[in-house]
Amino acid sequence: MKYLFSFLLLFITSSVVNAQVKHEIIRSAKLEDSRQIKIQLPRGYKQGSQNTYPLFVVFDGDYMFELVAGNVDYYSYWEDMPEAIVVGVNQFGKRDDDCLYAEKTSLPIGAGANFFEFIGLELIPYLEKNYNIGDFKVAVGHGDTANFINYYLLKEAPLFKGYIAMSPKFAPNMLEYIPEQFNKLQAPISYYLADTNTDKKIMLEMSKALNEDLSAINKDNIKYSYDNFDKETKYTLPMHAIPSALENIFKIYQPISRKEYKEVILPLEISPVLYLQEKYESISSLFGIDKKILINDFKAIAAAIEKNESFEYFEALGKMARKQYPSTLLGSYYMARFYEETGEPKKAMRTYQSAYTLKGIAGITKELMLEKAEAIKADFGY
Repeated sequence: MKYLFSFLLLFITSSVVNAQVKHEIIRSAKLEDSRQIKIQLPRGYKQGSQNTYPLFVVFDGDYMFELVAGNVDYYSYWEDMPEAIVVGVNQFGKRDDDCLYAEKTSLPIGAGANFFEFIGLELIPYLEKNYNIGDFKVAVGHGDTANFINYYLLKEAPLFKGYIAMSPKFAPNMLEYIPEQFNKLQAPISYYLADTNTDKKIMLEMSKALNEDLSAINKDNIKYSYDNFDKETKYTLPMHAIPSALENIFKIYQPISRKEYKEVILPLEISPVLYLQEKYESISSLFGIDKKILINDFKAIAAAIEKNESFEYFEALGKMARKQYPSTLLGSYYMARFYEETGEPKKAMRTYQSAYTLKGIAGITKELMLEKAEAIKADFGY
């Protein structure tokens, strides 16, 4: 198992080589010391570009950075999440001081309070000044730092919009603070919690108790997910939890899956085109990214329209496709299908014919368009 874990870690983190990784040292007035950080920039990142990227702040960056950075690079390569900037904060030898909290209140004191302010008042502003950082920020913690990241959630305006807490070693009062804050929050928050049955008994009991409380909170602005792993150790847990966390947090960003198509889109009582529009509006709102609608997603919506014989929706889909892919046949094909199925064959024929100058896409070729035009011409004698 030890050798398998090492191999998997090497396999995932090797993708970091393809991204831009750099090391910096930040002088902190709050800490009265310097702190080393690791930064992975997306492939093709260009300083001064108008593009902005989500930010991952990885606590325990001395051993967690490469794992998170590798997974982020891998998932973004396959377009299952947006490209992101990953920053690891090294805490080797300073972790206990960084995570110090008062026994009575469970809130940061002394060195812990200084570290809390270092992240929020120095590190984040430094990164926003020097890199193309967007509004969507994710905090990643493990053990003690999985407790610590929640202090940013407790702020009136949380610093992070995403939280990944693995094998958390919770301060006692956090079991009350976090659910209370969940009930107060109006802004969108993504929260992922993971533990393992091999965690210390008190840690496991606390995380399970928190999960029970958080699972009972049903709010549209809260995206909460939980994983309990059976045989993983505290140290192997992140290998499994990080991919699961990314899939859950960025689920809406991912292409429409077969499951989503069958269980969500086909039974829709509203326009599936509206569903597609709202999906991409949510991506823009949550992540600050104007993502181009994927061909895969157009095909899924078109398939649902055909399956349900709700051909009137082809018109809106065609207009959307023309806007997204103006030089291709996609929009014209859907518009022609709309005319063809709603009793306007002459318009359908002309639309098929007029698309001859456009580029083929997604299996829609010029030959196919002309064949359909000829078939209508033969049927109706135009």
